[in-house]
Amino acid sequence: MTSEITLFVNPAAGRGRGARAAKPAARELRGAGFLVRTVVGEDARDAARRAHEAVALGTGALIAVGGDGMVSLALQAVAGTTTPLGVVAVGTGNDFARSLGLPVRDPARAGRLAATALKAAPAPALDLGRAGERWFGTILATGFDSLVAERGARTRLPAGRFRYDLATLAELAALRPLPYRMRLDGGPALETEAVLVAVGNGPMYGGGMRMCPGARMDDGLLDVTVVAACDRRTLLRVFPRVYRGTHADHPAVTVHRARSVALRAPGITGYADGEPVGPLPLTARCVPGAVRVLGARAPLPPGAPA
Repeated sequence: MTSEITLFVNPAAGRGRGARAAKPAARELRGAGFLVRTVVGEDARDAARRAHEAVALGTGALIAVGGDGMVSLALQAVAGTTTPLGVVAVGTGNDFARSLGLPVRDPARAGRLAATALKAAPAPALDLGRAGERWFGTILATGFDSLVAERGARTRLPAGRFRYDLATLAELAALRPLPYRMRLDGGPALETEAVLVAVGNGPMYGGGMRMCPGARMDDGLLDVTVVAACDRRTLLRVFPRVYRGTHADHPAVTVHRARSVALRAPGITGYADGEPVGPLPLTARCVPGAVRVLGARAPLPPGAPA
């Protein structure tokens, strides 16, 4: 493995934490004897191009500095290659890092962990989801949760988490069941009315919400969480339990496991790792061993603190 590694930086992550976090992470990596090259894209398209170039040129590791959006861009570059992914999680949600027990908002510790992992045995090979042409590490959201993401993306103010809190309230006011058609592993079509269907390679999204609490990134399966048609009062009772991962035993919630899932629902866009993938119908599949993540450990069990 080459001793040159690439820090892939989003300077705007966490209201500027990305730019600040790159320095202590780089310092730890250089102190461990690695040559560190920093890549900063002018925009998402340019950042993605630069990440692919670094992997193609044989970088020893691609280390994403930022939030889940930066991790998502990095995954598109390293998935299916032998280049390991490191994560210096300093964004708002950091669900990918939380799911794998990686440091959150501690860039020096994240840098040390990555350096140690690079000098040890090869990083563990973990599963990724793939929806259309997009790789994802955590959850493909469709329905209520993707409508919240879509509304939040359209809204300029307020900034940060409050934007999505307001979007959630607005979507609750407009709550309606959606007619879904679902196929698991190419089997017979299952038709149901649901508020949302979440397809999890990992357990978390939305800043620690364990929508797919049993999902593991090393079992070759996707967890499919279905919240059946329900009224606002029921949904408001179910959602606080999502943070502990205890909602799965609610009568309105059903969980399936499959290697692939095909989803169809009118007027719904799928969001994977918080990024838009495209309108349904979409097919998501699990790709075993598609990425190596430096310092990763098993996903946290339901109820454990994130």
